Amino acid sequence: MLKEFCEKKYQKGLDNCSHEELYVALLEMIKQQAKESAVKDSAYNDKKKVYYISAEFLIGKLLSNNLINLGIYDQVRSELEAAGKSLQEIEELEPEPSLGNGGLGRLAACFLDSMASIGIPGDGIGLNYHFGLFRQVFENHFQKETKNPWMEEHSWLTRTGKSYEVQFGGFSVRSVLYDVDVIGYANRTNKLHLFDIESINEDLVQGDGITFDKTKISENLTLFLYPDDSDEAGNLLRIYQQYFMVANGAAMILEECRARGSNFHNLYEYAVVQINDTHPSMIIPELIRLLMAEGIAREEAIAIVSRTCAYTNHTILAEALEKWPLHYLEKVVPQLVPIIRVLDEQVKQRYQDPRVAIIDGQNRVHMAHMDIHYGFSVNGVAYLHTEILKNSELRPFYEIYPEKFNNKTNGITFRRWLLHCNRDLAVYVEQLIGPGFKKDAGQLKKLEKYLDDAKVLQCMLDIKNADKLYLKEYLKKTQNVEIDENSIFDIQIKRLHEYKRQQMNALYVIYKYLEIKKGNKPTTPITVIFGAKAAPAYTIAKDIIHLILCLQELTCKDPEAAPYLKVVMVENYNVTKAEKLIPACDISEQISLASKEASGTGNMKFMLNGAVTLGTMDGANVEIAQLVGPENIYTFGESSEQVIAHYAQEDYVAVDYYIRDADIRRYVDFIISPELLRIGNASVLLRLHGELIQKDWFMTLLDVKDYIRVKERALKDYEDRTAWARKMLVNIANAGFFSSDRTIAEYNRDIWHLDQ
Repeated sequence: MLKEFCEKKYQKGLDNCSHEELYVALLEMIKQQAKESAVKDSAYNDKKKVYYISAEFLIGKLLSNNLINLGIYDQVRSELEAAGKSLQEIEELEPEPSLGNGGLGRLAACFLDSMASIGIPGDGIGLNYHFGLFRQVFENHFQKETKNPWMEEHSWLTRTGKSYEVQFGGFSVRSVLYDVDVIGYANRTNKLHLFDIESINEDLVQGDGITFDKTKISENLTLFLYPDDSDEAGNLLRIYQQYFMVANGAAMILEECRARGSNFHNLYEYAVVQINDTHPSMIIPELIRLLMAEGIAREEAIAIVSRTCAYTNHTILAEALEKWPLHYLEKVVPQLVPIIRVLDEQVKQRYQDPRVAIIDGQNRVHMAHMDIHYGFSVNGVAYLHTEILKNSELRPFYEIYPEKFNNKTNGITFRRWLLHCNRDLAVYVEQLIGPGFKKDAGQLKKLEKYLDDAKVLQCMLDIKNADKLYLKEYLKKTQNVEIDENSIFDIQIKRLHEYKRQQMNALYVIYKYLEIKKGNKPTTPITVIFGAKAAPAYTIAKDIIHLILCLQELTCKDPEAAPYLKVVMVENYNVTKAEKLIPACDISEQISLASKEASGTGNMKFMLNGAVTLGTMDGANVEIAQLVGPENIYTFGESSEQVIAHYAQEDYVAVDYYIRDADIRRYVDFIISPELLRIGNASVLLRLHGELIQKDWFMTLLDVKDYIRVKERALKDYEDRTAWARKMLVNIANAGFFSSDRTIAEYNRDIWHLDQ
């Protein structure tokens, strides 16, 4: 297969091709197969289609994933090996598309994969960011943000020739559409549509940093994901980006629906628009505007759009529910403001409660409120999250529209997070239970018959040990960091945010370091691994990274502690690095403040790969605990109900914990100890120390003692290797529920109804 392709393309055999030539050949060969698959898909004559619109699609590298989904991975790998070539080395040449930040974008990528894999006609709509979020580098124990160019001459992007004029207040830009093939597992091929601008100017970004003139919209619009919004220009740029995304998306949706036979009065019979978080919310007034331009009366246009759009909420944090000053929208999208005013007036005529208004008393437009009133479905992403939305955060809306609210617990694609990133485990699971789990993840449940099989349990441990050794070699090669593969790998990888409480994990490291210095050395060494980026303007998050990097140096260079405790902060954490970290993990850190994590998906990936969860009863941790049982998960901390009560009563005062508890005081004060001040920046460490005592918005000190207690129990339990292997197998066997195929099937059954 590949041999013939290369002979035709290069007039030479595989053994004489460079890795670069082989990479380009594989890319072109896969694109050709996807094109042939798409031609077959057109025979389905789909009438109704899902348009999943999102600011982020964290798709990761696609080469091996696409080979797996096409069913030719083993064949291609064997061909290459026979020619003395390594598929793994070729894959290293592939840049990771920088199109997302964290869980929101990775979820969107999993959902697109699952739509194609279970045969649902559904495309993604987003933006083609040239430099993405940013590339993280560490200098002097600080995060430094640099630009992250990823687009190359040969890539998965295909320029389509499709283009639209997008009108802003006072000027317009012309878009360029690129498509990325979304190849399903033994099924159809869909598309990820990424809009760019013709007039992009990468030279606006000077040097390797991320600063640029935020006012030159026609040149900067698609440079960065989430540009710094600490000033008015940054806020306006975000609105320009969001409207650019929805204006192009809405125009394309109507164009495609017209081609499939819609007269627009029946648009909802041809399209369902899934709004992923509030970034794409302006698609509601934009679709209304476009339908009115087609001659449809305003009230009918509103009714049509209200039957076409559905909204997924991903957060309980009030600051993450976007609220834009009306005068910002008047500047950027004046054509939408009259429509938004009408939508708001209709709401205010129906409901007297100011909490449900679209435009509030401070003239701010609440994007989520518009989605809820003028969409037909509102879903949370884990059982606990949805219940909190219904009973607390969005209660006034639930009382108005109980029929709209539903839960869709998140999922992950097992093709990427098992077949691709942990081949040895996937092959062994197939030997035990057959290949059916690749299409039906629920079949992993069959593994439970091996829970008392000593040979199987030992094989699980052997595979884990091999994954740990591979991670050790990778970190040595990429960061020149030495870790002990025989230590316990305790891993927390996710976006850096105070509610995710990386700072609490850092306090545990301090506790453990002080214990070792007192002579209380652990039986098995512990390696605490972090991976996280902090938003450039999020000062405290960056301070926490500084603390972690200081602890990394402290534990590395202290000869008394180093053999027993090591801290590693992985630089520029992304999907590629997650694929190496997750298979190697022993303890999965999911320690957000209860009630604050909507779902999490990292917890599911770790579980699937045989890590045991240490976490609060938050997000999907609740469902993990229900599936595996209390003996196969380590939970701690106050409940979501208790936390919500603390916020309501305003009775949590961090300094009280600091004053009353000598242990907590010792851990927190170590942040400004001579040991750390010799390594770090005094003003930064003092600021973080003060933040924990004076504010601690996400109640680190409330849970830290219980966290330490339960974590110590987990470390002790790890010593019984057979019992621990059993916990690993229970987690893998029960991970099937968290397949994104199941999630997408539920979206279709309850929201999209594409089979009707």
